[in-house]
Amino acid sequence: MREPFPTRFSGWGRYPVLPGRSVQSESLPEITGGAAISRGLGRAYGDAALPAAANDIVASSTLADRLLNFDSTTGVLRAEAGLSLLELNRLFLPRGWFTPVTPGTQFVTLGGMVAADVHGKNHHWAGSFGQHLLSLRLRLGTGEMVDCSESRDPDLFRATIGGMGLTGHILEVEFRMERIPSPWIWSETERLSCLDEMIAGLKAASREWSFSSGWIDSLAKGRHLGRGLLFKGRWAESTQAHSTRPPFRRGFRVPFEFPNWILTPWSMSLFNAAVYWRHPRRISRRVVHPQTFFYPLDRIERWNLVYGRDGLAQYQCVVPHAADNGPTRRLLELAVSLKVPSFLTVVKDFGAEGKGWISFPKPGITVTFDLPLRSGTAAVVARFNELVAAEGGRVYLAKDPFTTAAEMRRMDPRLESWLEARKRWDPRGRLRSAMSIRVMGDPQ
Repeated sequence: MREPFPTRFSGWGRYPVLPGRSVQSESLPEITGGAAISRGLGRAYGDAALPAAANDIVASSTLADRLLNFDSTTGVLRAEAGLSLLELNRLFLPRGWFTPVTPGTQFVTLGGMVAADVHGKNHHWAGSFGQHLLSLRLRLGTGEMVDCSESRDPDLFRATIGGMGLTGHILEVEFRMERIPSPWIWSETERLSCLDEMIAGLKAASREWSFSSGWIDSLAKGRHLGRGLLFKGRWAESTQAHSTRPPFRRGFRVPFEFPNWILTPWSMSLFNAAVYWRHPRRISRRVVHPQTFFYPLDRIERWNLVYGRDGLAQYQCVVPHAADNGPTRRLLELAVSLKVPSFLTVVKDFGAEGKGWISFPKPGITVTFDLPLRSGTAAVVARFNELVAAEGGRVYLAKDPFTTAAEMRRMDPRLESWLEARKRWDPRGRLRSAMSIRVMGDPQ
């Protein structure tokens, strides 16, 4: 086995920064035997794939990125867990195939997509990534390598989907790709003046469009509360699409770390108003590049530096549907009262709950805030969590670094059953992370 080397780890939010030991190899079985957690491209925002202690070994999966098999008749693909979505898209999009579910960035590995049970703009139709998984190969905390699926050790399979890498090191992933008519997106964008319009638009889009999401001006209040832009899309038919293949684009690179004083409620209010009023009132329709539609921030390399030296927390929750949109309205009213300076506040309509025992999605409206990290951010998250728990919602573990074990248990009664399953497969608790200490109550 290769020797681990000491280093410091952080997620995309750049907080927390923790010491640990890293090991990397093209062979995941070689390096996972003594590792406490596996890590892909580091796009979880908080501490999900960070070491719990300075002597813990973190197994980096990114060199284990081979495509093992693809059946062009059925779309079934098997690959090593370190294969990135960027590379998958580069290989398959021009050939008329696409992942059935994609998060908002291509810089994730297949293993990370399983561990977080990622969702996308088509959750109302396709569910989360776990819905499309056929089988997994894992290395357990005991050292044993096993294959699991719906028919073979289904409790391990479902506990691993959305299990944040804490049931076993994910070595290989098998799932079904989606056949698409063209590699371009037919899109429609609409400006909406209030929350009721936004949620009505999302629900209507869920019936008619494969993909939908909304951007909200989180600092608008009163009758403008929840105003924003609604984005809808579907794969363009060959008669609508451009005749050429969409080129893979390199983006602008943020050259330096921004000073903290740039992101204030005042500056974000101006920015949000400019984004809102820049779009015409009429509905606009066009064919767009898939990178532009699915991964707009990927074109800005190191965009997390915009949030300054202290970093950011991305808080994502889901609250239930209601006839009066009350849960979502109360959440946005709380954000306005707390003057949360989020320039990227996203809403989506969630469909059915997934396979994973602690997967995040459930039926309702999901809201995501980008929060610049300041001295009071943890208190803001606590206020959000209090409201979300009272409304019957939950938070996404791949995003925020502040939710406590007590808050998690109030929001997700499934956790105890998942912990029991995890203990059956890792009785000595060898797999752990900084997040599992904070949220699962693991011993230090």
